[in-house]
Amino acid sequence: MQIRDLPYPDPGDPDVRSGPRFLLWLGRNQLKGQLAAMSWGLLHQCSIAGLPPAVGFAVQAVVDRSGSRLAWAGGLIAVLGVLMAVGDTMLHRTAITNWITAAARVQQLLARKTAELGSALTRRVAAGEVVAVSTGDVEKIGWFVEALSRFAAAAAALVLICVGLVLYLPSLGVLVAVAVPLLALAVLPLLPRATRRADLQREKAGKATELASDTVAGLRVLRGIGGEELFLGRYRRASQEVREAAVRSARMWSLISAIQVLLPGVLLISLVVYGAVLARDGRIEVGQLVTVYSAATLMLFPLRHFEEIAMAYSFSRPSARRAVRVLSLRRTTEPSGAGAAPAVDSAPTGDLYDPVTGVLAPDGLFTAVVCGDPDEAGRLAERLGGHAQADTDPDEDGPAAAEGADAAVRDRETGARTAPSVLLGGVPLDDLPLDAARTAVLVQDKDPVLLSGTLRELLDVPSSGRVTAEDALTAAQCADVLDSLAQASAATDGDPMTTRITERGRSLSGGQRQRLALARSLVADPEALVLDEPTSAVDSHTEARVAAGIKALRQGRTTVAFASSPLLLDLADRVVLVHGGTVVAVGGHRELLHTDPRYRAVVTRETDDEIEAPTSRGATATIEEIEERA
Repeated sequence: MQIRDLPYPDPGDPDVRSGPRFLLWLGRNQLKGQLAAMSWGLLHQCSIAGLPPAVGFAVQAVVDRSGSRLAWAGGLIAVLGVLMAVGDTMLHRTAITNWITAAARVQQLLARKTAELGSALTRRVAAGEVVAVSTGDVEKIGWFVEALSRFAAAAAALVLICVGLVLYLPSLGVLVAVAVPLLALAVLPLLPRATRRADLQREKAGKATELASDTVAGLRVLRGIGGEELFLGRYRRASQEVREAAVRSARMWSLISAIQVLLPGVLLISLVVYGAVLARDGRIEVGQLVTVYSAATLMLFPLRHFEEIAMAYSFSRPSARRAVRVLSLRRTTEPSGAGAAPAVDSAPTGDLYDPVTGVLAPDGLFTAVVCGDPDEAGRLAERLGGHAQADTDPDEDGPAAAEGADAAVRDRETGARTAPSVLLGGVPLDDLPLDAARTAVLVQDKDPVLLSGTLRELLDVPSSGRVTAEDALTAAQCADVLDSLAQASAATDGDPMTTRITERGRSLSGGQRQRLALARSLVADPEALVLDEPTSAVDSHTEARVAAGIKALRQGRTTVAFASSPLLLDLADRVVLVHGGTVVAVGGHRELLHTDPRYRAVVTRETDDEIEAPTSRGATATIEEIEERA
């Protein structure tokens, strides 16, 4: 895979059982690039290793006053110089390609998982952690994948050089061959402590990033309540903790670097002293001493790769663990084993039914669902859209996280299903391909997100084509929003559709953001549209018009609205009351007001005392009061 061929047609199915397993999976999927980098690295290292014999040959030729041998030595050095340049250039190209393609693969996997989980992702993992994984962590992971091939080439080159020195000059070659493994492994006892400090630094940096991201996301609210200084102080403390952890980590890596400078220096001094004694006694020639000394000096360069691979692994392991925590989250359980129904390729039509709660939204009708618990309503809305949540706790780390990931893998392999799937037209949403499921059922939660861009880009979403942007904006009562956007673009063309909306729509009010998000959902025109409190941020007059617009535009299409507003409930074709996780009443709004005290308590905001208190004016007066209040 070359950089110009990105993105991957399919980034693959990652091994998310642990961070190291994920790194191994990445390496296996880039085996061709790793072998190419290792080959060029061997050419580069072996060309460098060939310089000492060539220089020693030239020195000996000068000592022997042999012009022909000196010419041969000069030609050999020139050839080795060309091979070094070619090997180093191609090694850099292939190594950087491995780095970028590995990072791109991880980013594609994260993007696919984000699209799969939708709004459920930020309820499982902090938004700041997702940002940290998709930016800084992918670079650390790519660094390890890239450094692995260069390390393998360096290790192979060291073995070849040691064997060559032993064969060339056993008296000095054995000394080098024994010392090199000791030099490479000398820092091994320090690596666990260095790794722990690097892990702590990355953990604190991730928390600081999460805090900064969450603070920026809520900056408007913080300013409203005067909490800027409070959160600034928290971030200042978090950043100082990151600095202190980074200094402690750098001290340990500095010690490792110092050892890898000190010990090779001791080797070179010992080699020169012992070689000089041998040359003085006539047991070796001067050229041989120069050759061995030069080879030992050049071996310090490949030895540096041992330190680099240790650092790369230490920094990439926590990054890979965080990536695994996100990638191991599941949208839903898979269809059960051999008895499962075959997957359906196209989006079905029909009633939307949840067998767990008993909520039924008949095909083509506007159904309102009333829940006394807003959190329960949000979870049910996600279920109706096929966004079932996995059981793994995203806050777990280490062995517990790996154990949870293993359980997730076992669930996928065995086809275990913890709860029946929501049915659309009798077809389980879990049996649909993800694209078909998202096309069939669209969920708009109570806090929808608007991406930055123009209004035209905001409404340019995959759709059936039956609903135009103008019709959707009209149904969502966005006239005032269009007027304000037109004024904002008056200096240019005055077209509200070309006005740029800031990230998350922060330049708009809450009600304006909610109505634009509703217009976007109406443009998509899914087979079934699930709305969680679609009018909670608008006034009662606008709410009534929005509810009427939704019903008119969605005529003949299945629509489910989670709400407790009488203005919206009164326009619904049917109303479903959910209490304690199950359906307890179904009917029209006015009918349920008269017959079900639990429904009446939710809609009219009655207290328990008001429900139980008798009235001296009789049942008729009570009903009139209820209708007036509702």
